[in-house]
Amino acid sequence: MEQAKQGQRQGQQDKGTRSRGLKLTDMLVTIVIAVVFGIIYKIWGPMYDVVKPLGTHAEQTIYGMWFIAGTFAFLIIRKPGVALLAELAAASVSALLGSEWGLSTLYYGALQGLGAELVFAIFLYRNANVWVTSLAALAAAAGSLVLDFGYGYIESLSAWNYTLLIGLRGLGSIVIAGIFAFGLSKALELTGVTKVLRPASKADYDALTRL
Repeated sequence: MEQAKQGQRQGQQDKGTRSRGLKLTDMLVTIVIAVVFGIIYKIWGPMYDVVKPLGTHAEQTIYGMWFIAGTFAFLIIRKPGVALLAELAAASVSALLGSEWGLSTLYYGALQGLGAELVFAIFLYRNANVWVTSLAALAAAAGSLVLDFGYGYIESLSAWNYTLLIGLRGLGSIVIAGIFAFGLSKALELTGVTKVLRPASKADYDALTRL
């Protein structure tokens, strides 16, 4: 029992230490995740044009794929700065691979990552459920819309057209960068891989004291 209590106190101390910032391991894992999604971003680009003919703003339903690096990386690492770093790094990889959007890809990555990061920060980086992840996905979408408007891509749209675009992009973001990212992270957790990155929590030690 005493050992369990000591373990609990140590776990709390470790938790506090981990929350102070990213370790080298965290950054390396984040970069690996970003590289994988950066390649996917590049491959996903043509899909935008494939879906577009299906209906007005139909392409917006798959836009959320470009936000998934930030939300997924946070779900795995769960530390400040991860969402921003992952999204920016993934955008950089996509740009280096010859993204059709050129250097603007980096600007989008930065704002999208910042949007997701702000939501996780509001919840003090302690809540990683599907609702918070979906809100982060929506915030990333908002970041992309800011740049779309700034570049003049959508400023001439009528009110109904603009509303439809925002609605479909938001929906796609929730489904792909929110719900799908959350499900993917849970599937990875079942393999036990994430235990290396997130050691035993206070809840784990509480369970020991009840034995």
